[in-house]
Amino acid sequence: MSSAPVQLPRHLAPVAGYARNAAIAGGALWAIGTFLSPEQGLRSYLFAFLFWIGVGIGCQSILMIHHLSGGRWGLGIRRMLEAGSRTLKLAWIAFLPLAIGVSRVFPWTHPDPADALLRKKLLYLNVPFFLGRAVFYFVAWGLLAHFLSKWSLDRDRGGDASLGDKLQALAGGGLVLMGLTITFASVDWAMSLNPHWFSTIYGFLFMVGQALSALAFVIVLVALMGSEPPLSSVVSRESVHDLGKLLFTFVMLWAYVSLSQFLIIWSANLPEELPWYISRLSGGWQYVAVTLVFMHFVLPFLLLLSRELKRNARVLAMVAGGLFLLRLVDLFWLIAPDLQGGHGAAHGPHGLSVHWLDFAAPLFLGGAWLALFARELQSRPLLTPGDPELQDILAAEAH
Repeated sequence: MSSAPVQLPRHLAPVAGYARNAAIAGGALWAIGTFLSPEQGLRSYLFAFLFWIGVGIGCQSILMIHHLSGGRWGLGIRRMLEAGSRTLKLAWIAFLPLAIGVSRVFPWTHPDPADALLRKKLLYLNVPFFLGRAVFYFVAWGLLAHFLSKWSLDRDRGGDASLGDKLQALAGGGLVLMGLTITFASVDWAMSLNPHWFSTIYGFLFMVGQALSALAFVIVLVALMGSEPPLSSVVSRESVHDLGKLLFTFVMLWAYVSLSQFLIIWSANLPEELPWYISRLSGGWQYVAVTLVFMHFVLPFLLLLSRELKRNARVLAMVAGGLFLLRLVDLFWLIAPDLQGGHGAAHGPHGLSVHWLDFAAPLFLGGAWLALFARELQSRPLLTPGDPELQDILAAEAH
């Protein structure tokens, strides 16, 4: 099997060009809006950053899950997951506007001297330590992405037979490292927008959401590319069914974690925790919450109960595409009430409002991310010929 770079299917080939155009148009709009309103521009940028970097993080996490568990379900999407994980090597560039404008986004950068609770948190919530932790996250994610892709490619080129064991060992330790870094990053970049509020489940909620975003994204790609060589040799109704079951699992897990956090905080009725939910269940935000309950959980849950739907790649992709868009809505609901307040809970609950920069910033970063993803995807074969499971499948089909 050739190791030459691949050409995307004809109907997908223009995607990189469209993505670049979207990045240019979105970037121009975002730059103009940020010049006119720097604080709003950076807040919208944080929302977009958290979503798109989350897709790359989710790709890396699912990739390591497959290295640990094996199975045909991941053979057709492994190169997609590797391409998504390699976008993390440039995540630090996307973070630069936030690093420069940190004082315009995060309220703990200018604490109220009378705020005793926040003063106690300043040992952790201070700009040098905040930026140092971000550097650690990017280095950790970038190194994992590098070795996951390098060892996979070395194995395809006939390298050491032990590379499979090394990949499995790296995935085991890497998942632990990912869990820790995602938790701390979600605290730094999202939960600290309201420095008086805390939740011990918050980091896990981000992990599940990122994995769900990444899985939904690659299922759409499988539907678009899986019927053409070389993916058609490994993408079967059974493997699509497995992806559908995994999607169903993450939908259920998202609902479980979200409900658990709500029940724990609501039943405790503590003044330090409850205002976070009050601000998201009033002023118009309650309609977003109801939409998420029905469109992000109830409807996908009912649809994904169908075995035939999960075996039909195109219908499954429609469900996955809807979930991918709803991940944007869910993330907006999680962080926007604090962003719009300017200084989190200190300014009280705010009604639902959407600024046009909340569309321009995701368009900008989304276009840049998709263009980079397409370039990385085209740089390597769409299958991993050195994988023993793939060799067995191809040998069985040859006979």
